[in-house]
Amino acid sequence: MKAKYKRVLLKLSGEAFMGDQSYGIDSKILERIAKEIKEVIESGVEVAIVIGGGNIFRGISGASAGMDRASADYMGMLATVMNSLALQDQLEKLNIYTRVMAALRMEAVAEPYIRRRAIRHLEKKRVVIFAAGTGNPYFTTDTAASLRAMEIEADVVLKATRVDGVYDKDPLKHKKAVRYDRLTYIDVLQRGLEVMDATAISLCMDHSLPIIVFGMNEVGNIKRVISGEPIGTLVCDDPKTLKKKK
Repeated sequence: MKAKYKRVLLKLSGEAFMGDQSYGIDSKILERIAKEIKEVIESGVEVAIVIGGGNIFRGISGASAGMDRASADYMGMLATVMNSLALQDQLEKLNIYTRVMAALRMEAVAEPYIRRRAIRHLEKKRVVIFAAGTGNPYFTTDTAASLRAMEIEADVVLKATRVDGVYDKDPLKHKKAVRYDRLTYIDVLQRGLEVMDATAISLCMDHSLPIIVFGMNEVGNIKRVISGEPIGTLVCDDPKTLKKKK
């Protein structure tokens, strides 16, 4: 595998870990993701990961059910720690050195997040999993992914989702939805497209950090996107005419 990028930030949704289940972690999905990450590491790419917690608990859902929003968000952060530890365990079964770094203090299970230490781990070819979001309520794991990607000077943010890119409508509800090959940050914000939340998009725009949204359901897609294959949707500050792919 010939990689296009040297250092990447991979954003995985917690829902991706569920597979066909309605809750929790599907061990087969976890194993498949770990094997794909191993292939990428063995090609020399430095990989950092941010995982959501939606398969266990979503802060915004708890808030809508009447919980205090800050308390609900902290619970969501703990859900991301559980997912991070699960992925760490699976990667280390494949002999991949891994570090979980949490934005909340919990030294018994994870290292505290320190930027220089994280970069040093990456330089030593360890997979670094950033847990607990930004450590602050009201911020999503998408924002955490953009923030950490900039801090570690990643070449790109790779967002793995259940669909194969960014569409003008929800493709799971609209059969005639059209997928974009390329979008600018401004178009994403103005059109309200479901790529990442506005804060995350704005952070990437301010630092010209490209985002690639691609599907996780197809085996081997992580390797394909890192090798530069034109899959998914690229979001960048390239002002070229946008294209849609049917």
